[in-house]
Amino acid sequence: MHPQAIFITHPNVVISREVPVPRWPLSALGRERMTSGLRQPWLAEVRALACSSEQKAIDGAQILAQHLGLSIIQDAGLDENDRSATGFLPPPAFEAMADAFFAEPERSVRGWERAVDAQARVVAAVTRLLAAHRSQGETGALAIVSHGAVGTLLYCHLAGVPIDRRWDQPPNGGGNYFRFSLSPRAVDGWWRAFDAVD
Repeated sequence: MHPQAIFITHPNVVISREVPVPRWPLSALGRERMTSGLRQPWLAEVRALACSSEQKAIDGAQILAQHLGLSIIQDAGLDENDRSATGFLPPPAFEAMADAFFAEPERSVRGWERAVDAQARVVAAVTRLLAAHRSQGETGALAIVSHGAVGTLLYCHLAGVPIDRRWDQPPNGGGNYFRFSLSPRAVDGWWRAFDAVD
């Protein structure tokens, strides 16, 4: 398999009750971990860079962009699942909601975007971005900086498995990646930590 793209989740963020979740930035630790990931050898294959419209993903993409000398394509289709109906939730309550989000993918839990809808949105965005990338005759890889839940939904689509939180990224504060292709539809292994180089 020759992966066409790499999906990277943003690492650690500054959590604040006073700031809307989409505007949370990377924390100092998150920036440090993202910078550590610049040692990944496969980054040499990257010829295009995309991210969601949320600040933490933009922050992560900017670190990559500066290193690679690339511009950033922002696409709201890569945004995290919409959970604005509940706003900020303390970690235990958030984890319970995330469990329900994945367990009942066709139901809106307390007003959250349904998992099936978030999955369709992120798959459409990735398909669109890769098509645009290929239309320019580019043979290198596309790197995408986005979020954990939509990354897991994309992973499930690529692996051909039902939506389930068992496929979620490890609980290490984010900052993980997997490599994949859409044609043929395949995922290259399990989530790996972006700041850990094999």
